[in-house]
Amino acid sequence: MMAYAKPDSGWRVWSHKLSALSREKNDTLLLLLACTFVLLPHALHLPWWASLTCALLLFWRAVITVRGQRLPSIWLLLPLAMTTLAGIYFTTQTLFGREAGVTALVLLLTFKLLEMRARRDAFVVLFLSFFLLLTTLFYSQSIATALLIIATLALLLTAQLSFQFATIAPSLIQRLRMAGFILALAVPLTFVLFIAFPRIQGPLWGLPSDAHGGRTGLSDSMSPGNISQLAQSDDVAFHINFFDPPPTPDLRYWRGAVFDRFDGRTWTQAPQKASPPSTHNASNTASIIAPEKTRIRQKITMEASGQQWLFALETPVAAPILEDANGNNQTTLTRYHEIVAEHVINERQRYDVTSYLDDHRNDSQALNNANETDQSLAQDLILPNDYNPRTMAFATALRQRYGDNTALINAVLHFFRNENFSYTLDPPLLGKNSVDDFLFSTRAGFCEHYSSAFVVLMRAAGIPARVVTGYQGGEINPIDGVMVVRQSDAHAWAEVWLQNRGWTRIDPTAAVAPSRIHLQRHAEAPASLLGELFDLAPVQNSWWKKLMGARTDLQNRWDAISNGWTQWVLNYTPDRQKNLLQTILKAFNVQHAEQYDGRRLIWMLLTLMLALGAVALCAVMLPLLLIARKTDPLDALYSALCKRMAKNGLAKKVHEGPATFRRRLCAPDSPLSPTAKDAVARFLKLYESLRYGETTDAKTNAGNGASSAGYQFKKLKYLLSQCR
Repeated sequence: MMAYAKPDSGWRVWSHKLSALSREKNDTLLLLLACTFVLLPHALHLPWWASLTCALLLFWRAVITVRGQRLPSIWLLLPLAMTTLAGIYFTTQTLFGREAGVTALVLLLTFKLLEMRARRDAFVVLFLSFFLLLTTLFYSQSIATALLIIATLALLLTAQLSFQFATIAPSLIQRLRMAGFILALAVPLTFVLFIAFPRIQGPLWGLPSDAHGGRTGLSDSMSPGNISQLAQSDDVAFHINFFDPPPTPDLRYWRGAVFDRFDGRTWTQAPQKASPPSTHNASNTASIIAPEKTRIRQKITMEASGQQWLFALETPVAAPILEDANGNNQTTLTRYHEIVAEHVINERQRYDVTSYLDDHRNDSQALNNANETDQSLAQDLILPNDYNPRTMAFATALRQRYGDNTALINAVLHFFRNENFSYTLDPPLLGKNSVDDFLFSTRAGFCEHYSSAFVVLMRAAGIPARVVTGYQGGEINPIDGVMVVRQSDAHAWAEVWLQNRGWTRIDPTAAVAPSRIHLQRHAEAPASLLGELFDLAPVQNSWWKKLMGARTDLQNRWDAISNGWTQWVLNYTPDRQKNLLQTILKAFNVQHAEQYDGRRLIWMLLTLMLALGAVALCAVMLPLLLIARKTDPLDALYSALCKRMAKNGLAKKVHEGPATFRRRLCAPDSPLSPTAKDAVARFLKLYESLRYGETTDAKTNAGNGASSAGYQFKKLKYLLSQCR
């Protein structure tokens, strides 16, 4: 029988090829890997052509490195760079701003890799990578992003250390350990700067106009499809800590914007309401505080939304306190009970708010408002002309049949409940008469379809009505007890004006999909895998249920960790820093610490930072001072040879270099044996080639494939053992 050798695996082949590469090539490939980690978070946020260009340029540079080819000429790179610059301008219509600036930096880094001919160029690439790494925080500041940045920092430091060693470099594992040690040394000082460095409101420099682009959340208008797009997003809208028992799922309505103007397709706010609304303070909230209502206090941590509305359980009593740099409150409670900020919410906000809930727990909630007049209510009856004729006729017929408003409302809800209406995230497109198409043709839609059609029917029947958008639902994390509301909980409902009751919440979606209101949203998800190819309903009580349970548990734990990161790291605001300093001052029995002004607190923070910084520096320097000074491994072997020769009476003189020392040791009158002379001569020649440059012998060894640093270092050790 003929025996066949087992072929090596692909990984072993590539590992052997990489180990056979020169040190310069390995260092360059390591730098390319680090740059890839730097560019990776930008891939999904840059224009597609920019990401593709970066990938091709990185691959091109890697091929050039492995094959040892020449770098492209500047006359080739310059037209390519100018073409990409033009692409940035045509894509973003500007050369300034966040998107254009980050795209330019990313492309600049990849082009610089193709122009990297000297060690100086390598350090330019490294420092540009450190800067570009910071721009990752434009897109996300989550724990996963922080871990990716730390891992990328370790790779960049490892690459930087590789270029620092002039001769023999430690192994890759040793360099990674050194990079990790450097990062560990930076932790104490980083912690001190995070805690004590004075924080100011807003960024340290002016951000470009598109710096807050890409926010996810409810819009300042509502048309078919707006909210259904959010329903497929698991992004967090806000977290809630309750000081009182949380409400049941059917009462978790988080009020946002109120829309009272309809143009036939889109709901918006009337111009007079879009202007600064009338302030509704806690002093005039008696009209909504009734004995049968339950007070619920909440601490809400809201993510940036790009809009002015803040959210709270229906119905908020007073505007929360959000002070600006001058101590002025930036929020207002309108007469429609919206919480509106003076400026767009482009940063995470944390606020306390109190709401009152209806204890009757039916499908409606009254919102009394004594400020309504016939003129103001007439604004909530306006409908555009020449739209939805079938809906208008249907409303007229209902009004003729039902004289009582409550009976008419129940009839419309009965119509939604018993006709062939369906609740779907993918409704069909609607035409000009969108409400007609929905009520009498498609009968499939999301919450915005039902709330819009219901309000149009109410107005056509002579009942003042309006649309309210916000969120409905929320899940309590069993790990930390914090409720999380996601963009997938976005919802729209209606409010109608009833005599002797005021504004009353009506949710027509509950008539069609009651599980949307009374259960969590994930309970509605269809049990399907890969679209409709596999139906998982028969196995939901077996392995699939266990798998989903494990997934939910992992998600809850991750959400709890992420919320802790948000509360203690991302939400470390100037106010929280001020409170921390006042707590420290009180601990040292400083009187009236809470009355100190901002300037005095800043000086105290600087003093605290210097004191803690000194402690941190001592903590960093102490282990360094205790560690004995380590010499270069190559010099350590040379020193060992000198000590060994000194024991034989041949001590190295101060003025002697390796070549002069070698000639004296190998002279005919030297007491060393011929074997020792040969070993000393070969040792010192190899040492000279490694320390000061290649000699003829080293080049010969390189041609035989034996010039690796590890091999030569082992050879030096062997020759040292022969020098006796």
